[in-house]
Amino acid sequence: MLLAIDAGNTNVVFAVFDGDSKQGQWRISTDGRRTADEYAVWLTSLMTMKGLRREDIDAAILGSVVPAATFNLQRLCRDHFGVEPMRIGAPGVRLGIEIRIDNPREAGADRLLNAIAAVATYPAPLVVVDIGTGTTFDIVDRDGGFCGGVIAPGPSLALDALHRVAAQLPKVDIVRPATVIGKGTVGAMQSGMFWGYLSMIEGLLTRIEAELSPTGDPPVTVIVTGGLGAQFAEATSMIDHIDNELTLRGLLLVHQRNTAS
Repeated sequence: MLLAIDAGNTNVVFAVFDGDSKQGQWRISTDGRRTADEYAVWLTSLMTMKGLRREDIDAAILGSVVPAATFNLQRLCRDHFGVEPMRIGAPGVRLGIEIRIDNPREAGADRLLNAIAAVATYPAPLVVVDIGTGTTFDIVDRDGGFCGGVIAPGPSLALDALHRVAAQLPKVDIVRPATVIGKGTVGAMQSGMFWGYLSMIEGLLTRIEAELSPTGDPPVTVIVTGGLGAQFAEATSMIDHIDNELTLRGLLLVHQRNTAS
């Protein structure tokens, strides 16, 4: 079985695959100080609850955008599962997608994995909107190559910053207000976070589509992923698909491409 690890800025997600079938999935908050032993105690306990044993794992793959966490996640695989993890971005690991940006090393593992899984599932050209710690737009051209994107702060990050620097502004939840015009401070902040971010998403998608497919033929497919993706997708007609499994599927695909006989 394959242990797939997606280390993002907010959470580390673990999944176990038996072939194409996912047997379990778990997440823990990202902490660069967490040791391999701590990961092992937590993860193996959860695996046991699913009837999985550490001996069942015979391969691992890691995608990380958190260098401080990468070392201990690699040690987790080596010391507690007895496997050397394949790492996205390591020399010799074939992604199966052409990276058409100025410096391919700058592309984060999560963005590449989203693009890899998306182009294997949906028609290109396409845009993956990942709403998490940051809001990223990962773009695949009509020939199936990763050609760049857009990076902006995520709504939760922006809201936390607003609360920290403005003494009179409370910390509020991100919800969809019934009206754009807020009748109080909380309503006004929620409108800014929800409708403001949705307007940014729609505006950027409009500009991206104009550059990616100026005539509209072929049409651009838009996929949203990430913790807040579904909430925003329900309020716009510009998003075609909600898919929160992209990054893990990307890890699975890369491992399969590099181990196929």
